[in-house]
Amino acid sequence: MAEFLTDIKTLRERARQEIDKGPITEAYGADVQRVIQVCNEALATEIVCVLRYKRHYYTATGIHAETVASEFLQHAAEEQQHADMLAERIVQLGGEPDFSPDTLTTRAHAEYNASLDLVEMLKEDLVAERIAIASYTEIIQWLGDGDPTTKRVFEQILAQEEEHADDLRGFLERFPKS
Repeated sequence: MAEFLTDIKTLRERARQEIDKGPITEAYGADVQRVIQVCNEALATEIVCVLRYKRHYYTATGIHAETVASEFLQHAAEEQQHADMLAERIVQLGGEPDFSPDTLTTRAHAEYNASLDLVEMLKEDLVAERIAIASYTEIIQWLGDGDPTTKRVFEQILAQEEEHADDLRGFLERFPKS
């Protein structure tokens, strides 16, 4: 049987100390305030993506619009799930999720896009997904072993962002190059 690095008596004593910190213990290895800030930036990114995909869903027109719009709606729902995961993690870390519309686009990594051209919608959504992929990959590397739970949240989101990018690339390949 493997031995703990810290004896059980000490672990129990530490668990009682600073009980108001919830899941943040002495073993937490990251800067919790900076992690909350990074999560809030990612939250803003996800909310902007929800709004962009929703707009594209409602405004998509053309021969391929129905199929593509259906994908936009699915992506919007998944981006909302990402936002919910991030907001929940921010609260677990003792922070407050920032849903302020006044600063949403300045905090988000991705940009909002109001294009009415279906191919441009796909391109802009793919650019946004690529930004999220690059950003979240950096965040995962930055977190390292300091906050394994937040790292897993970002890993789950990253996997789905990569699926979104692949979906969008597939749609773009169906259209003639202009």
